[in-house]
Amino acid sequence: MRSEFVKWKIALCCLFAWLVGGVRGQNADVYPVKPITGTWINLAYQDVRNKYTNPQYLDNTDPDLWRQKVKELADMGVEYLVFMAVANEGEAYYPSKLMPHVYAEGKESPVDAIMDMAAQLDMKVFMSTGWAKNQDDNLRDPAIKQRQLDMMEELASLYGRHKALYGWYLPVEDCLGPVLSEHAVEAVNALTSRARSLTPGKKIMISPYGLFCADFDNPDFEKRLSQLKVDIIVYQDEVGCVREEFPLVKLRKTWKRLREIHNRLPIEFWANCETFTWEGNTNDRTSALIPAAYPRLLAQQVAASAAGVDRIVSFMFCGIVENPSSVYQLGQPLWSGRVYDDYSAWKRGDRCWKLQEAALTGRLVNTATPDWVMGSADLKRLADGKMASETTQDSCWLKLGKGYHEIVLDMKQASMVNEVVLRMLNYQSRGIALPLKVYLFASQDGTDYSLLGITDAPTFPNARHDAWIDVVRLGELCCKARYLKVAFAIDSEVFMDEILVNPLID
Repeated sequence: MRSEFVKWKIALCCLFAWLVGGVRGQNADVYPVKPITGTWINLAYQDVRNKYTNPQYLDNTDPDLWRQKVKELADMGVEYLVFMAVANEGEAYYPSKLMPHVYAEGKESPVDAIMDMAAQLDMKVFMSTGWAKNQDDNLRDPAIKQRQLDMMEELASLYGRHKALYGWYLPVEDCLGPVLSEHAVEAVNALTSRARSLTPGKKIMISPYGLFCADFDNPDFEKRLSQLKVDIIVYQDEVGCVREEFPLVKLRKTWKRLREIHNRLPIEFWANCETFTWEGNTNDRTSALIPAAYPRLLAQQVAASAAGVDRIVSFMFCGIVENPSSVYQLGQPLWSGRVYDDYSAWKRGDRCWKLQEAALTGRLVNTATPDWVMGSADLKRLADGKMASETTQDSCWLKLGKGYHEIVLDMKQASMVNEVVLRMLNYQSRGIALPLKVYLFASQDGTDYSLLGITDAPTFPNARHDAWIDVVRLGELCCKARYLKVAFAIDSEVFMDEILVNPLID
């Protein structure tokens, strides 16, 4: 009899969760959040931006280094590799007859090492046509354009039948805003025409920037895209470049607009999620690229996935998301390994990251209700089920000033408490932060409280430019109580949108 009772109780709890989700959810759509399955490979050190991702004190032509890095990327689930460039400053990273080699004669070229390792691991490689001169190649210059065509012909002769060759990346990063220029279309199509004649059936890919200032309502925006004779457009999401203070808010709408456009085009729609932030000033060649906090990147993955992009890739994975046990340590010390650990934990289904994901996708349900929260009407908003976005302008945030705070919840009757979760905005450059520690107390009578748990709030130092949402979780509590008290002290402002008790993922 007891066994049957337990089964009925579980069934009723599941029904309750479904009903709560329907009433108090965030109009969630069911879609899988896509992982990052492609990245660029950057062989040349051009400027300070490469300080950590391509350190000058390592031999970047070492074939053993690149074989190891390709294997590490494959282990992270990367399927597509994209050469940023295979030549720089008139020297080649492949066995060229057009120009001298960067690597020592008699040594295997880094391009050969990468291609062969990729083939061994069944990965797909996009070969680059750059650079004829350097990262500032200008296709308006006939000599530059001709050198790229000559390189393409030579590369096709070397790798055209290689198992790993999937297609071509054309490093023609023209601006989409307000619309793609006619010259850019002509330049891309000239290279595309040659690539198709040299390697029939191979994919052609470009990765333009300028979504921030794109004019989607201009008929020429879609028209110019339709004139491109490419197979894949990988749009830079520009979150790392911080084109605006709170880029994720607009980006969610932008991705959906692009999906609508691509539904009418015979061109695949990929997202290039920027994994980096800046050590110094943004978009500055004298400022190093460093890893962004994973909660920010997860929000980018969710935004792209929600719009239905075909794939998510990233310009910078190698040297930003770095296996801390690698024998070849690239990346910012410690923190590139931290992002690797966080991303790996998300892929494994770690509870904290799945809660983060569920909140971002509108599938996180709070079993607490506003009438549980004791105090003002404002405090009661902490259990209304409404989640805020990554902007200080979102009215769902409850703003708490500096000092000591206690928030008490009365669950109306003694109830089992297994997990309590807080969502907070992290925007340290504007004095909005998380407390160092969060304390949770429990009580039967609302007078005598016992300590139930203490946890450190997540910290990440690369917070000079970005705003993101963090989750503070106290789990595995297994306590029966009527009252809960959340307490913390902080010397900055706190933006909190929800205290979730025994949250459910719908």
